[in-house]
Amino acid sequence: MRSPRFHSSLDELAAQLNASIDFDVRLLPFDVQGSKAHAQMLAKQKIISDADAAAIVRGLDEVQAAFESGELKMDPALEDVHMNVEQRLADRVGEPAGRLHTARSRNDQVATDLRLFVRAQGHAILQALTGLRDALITQAKSHIDTICPGYTHLQRAQPVRLAHHLLAYHEMLIRDEGRIIDALKRANQNPLGSGALAATTFPIDRDATSKSLGFDAPTRNSLDAVGDRDFGIELTAACALILVHLSRLSEELVLWSAQEFQFVKLPEGYCSGSSIMPQKVNPDIPEL
Repeated sequence: MRSPRFHSSLDELAAQLNASIDFDVRLLPFDVQGSKAHAQMLAKQKIISDADAAAIVRGLDEVQAAFESGELKMDPALEDVHMNVEQRLADRVGEPAGRLHTARSRNDQVATDLRLFVRAQGHAILQALTGLRDALITQAKSHIDTICPGYTHLQRAQPVRLAHHLLAYHEMLIRDEGRIIDALKRANQNPLGSGALAATTFPIDRDATSKSLGFDAPTRNSLDAVGDRDFGIELTAACALILVHLSRLSEELVLWSAQEFQFVKLPEGYCSGSSIMPQKVNPDIPEL
């Protein structure tokens, strides 16, 4: 959206570089969630009318549903998901849409959306890790008395129970879960109300939006809140360690399925063949 301060549009190449819609479209449900909480808080504080808030909330639900069903398409000319939502909201509800941005800046809006996104992704990762740990426990229970060689330097070293070997990965995943949980504690703070950098003079209720959005508390410093992306980096770093552990497990499956080892036989649905060597069963999925 062009400011009244400007007299010409953004250069086409600059606009392409500036657009983020290709990847921030994933923020759609979180942008709507944050906007609904903000509108409801504004009405509760008598900053906008109840009728305006109701129209905004209804319109946001309609816009989200239209985008998710494919009825509406994201417009790259509007740069990002936030502008796409606001423009479509204005198309649907008219004047009340213009009041949604009262006491809010794009800065605290984006920071809030990102925290909601990170929180949702973190919980999804935790659920996946729990599923994998359960699978390892199930296999370990079945192989308490299965003895296999333990290796150092890829040389046979000592005999170990296969259950013990599998539960080593269980321990790694427990640590991974702890790092995700720890990162989510710091992510679960509400930046909404921080404005562009120095908050707002409107009598907003940040505790109300925190409760509505499931945050533990509002952030304490507006300058820090709009610039902080530590929470995203922390989750990414925790994911990197998860992938290291999964890579270790995958490489063992690759080795163990080789004819030199023949400790495991991978299901054919997770392998591929060769175009000229029909005897081969390639462990493609663990490799990837």
